[in-house]
Amino acid sequence: MRIDSEIKLDYSDVLIRPKRSTLSSRKEVSLERTFRFYHSKKVWTGFPIMTANMSSCGTFEMARFLSRYKIITTFHKYYTVGEYLEFFKTFDNPDYICYTLGIREQDITQLHKMKRSGLLEKFSFICIDVPNGYLQRFSNFVKSVREICPDHIIIAGNVVTNEMTEELILNGADIVKIGIGPGSVCTTRKMTGVGYPQLSAVVECADAAHGVSNGQGVGHVIADGGCVYISDVAKAFCGGADFVMSGKLFSGYEQSGGKTVKRGGKIYKEYFGSSSNKALVEFYGKKESHRASEGRYCLIPHKGNLNEFLQDLFGGLKSTGTYIGARKLKEFSRRTTFIMVNKQLNTSLAGFEQGV
Repeated sequence: MRIDSEIKLDYSDVLIRPKRSTLSSRKEVSLERTFRFYHSKKVWTGFPIMTANMSSCGTFEMARFLSRYKIITTFHKYYTVGEYLEFFKTFDNPDYICYTLGIREQDITQLHKMKRSGLLEKFSFICIDVPNGYLQRFSNFVKSVREICPDHIIIAGNVVTNEMTEELILNGADIVKIGIGPGSVCTTRKMTGVGYPQLSAVVECADAAHGVSNGQGVGHVIADGGCVYISDVAKAFCGGADFVMSGKLFSGYEQSGGKTVKRGGKIYKEYFGSSSNKALVEFYGKKESHRASEGRYCLIPHKGNLNEFLQDLFGGLKSTGTYIGARKLKEFSRRTTFIMVNKQLNTSLAGFEQGV
């Protein structure tokens, strides 16, 4: 047993210090980025925001809507080959959709079916998603998927430390998902005691990923979860995240998945974690005896049309750029100084420094 006493930070623990800026308008801030990758030879351009691969937002309906804004919809794991065949009869925009699989036998079986049917070629991205990316089995699985899909942009996670970020990239991932337990409907930290403050995880893992280079491209990271406000998205980019993934921010809208429920004259939408009892029973038929639920089910107030949120998201991030003098999203991390603001954290730190 050992204790790491270094202070680690969540998004709520910091603010971004403003800097002198030559920008005269939010219009001058560009939010599009172009990426080259460590393994895949694809070049991708767009707004690097992604829906989480959850049934409340990783849906066909969301993809039709968000692709117009060059935002990636990461599909949930539960669509069948037949459902994909129907979807692609009326959709053809591979740059802004991501196929998701786990590491169960049925996942690899469906991956082969998708490849044989030609459906995989309709995706630029493949996401290999597990709650615990530290299993040796997972690293081996990433390597095997890279062999099956040499040209795709492969996302793998989740992890929260620099050494595993590097290992997953070297084993075949182009992008690593960062985050264990920060999501609003994830209870991993409460159930297991395992986790890592999200902003620090992003900063440390981004630094590690960007150091893995082969002349063609570098490794990248996704800040996955923990964004409650648009300002948290800005802080993730300022911390070095290449992409930001969220379930909460894309759930509860007209275009979102999940059932619409009316209670007491108010309208709600379902929102639940992929490891919740609801998801395990609905999508796998049961919760196996060796498992505990690490997610929760809730109803969130209906938020209306997603258009309004996207306008606020774009506007908020552009405003961040004007405050720190960043003309491009890529410049956010280079222009950022974080200030710790959490009173309890600062009190603890002062006490530690004084030997209290």
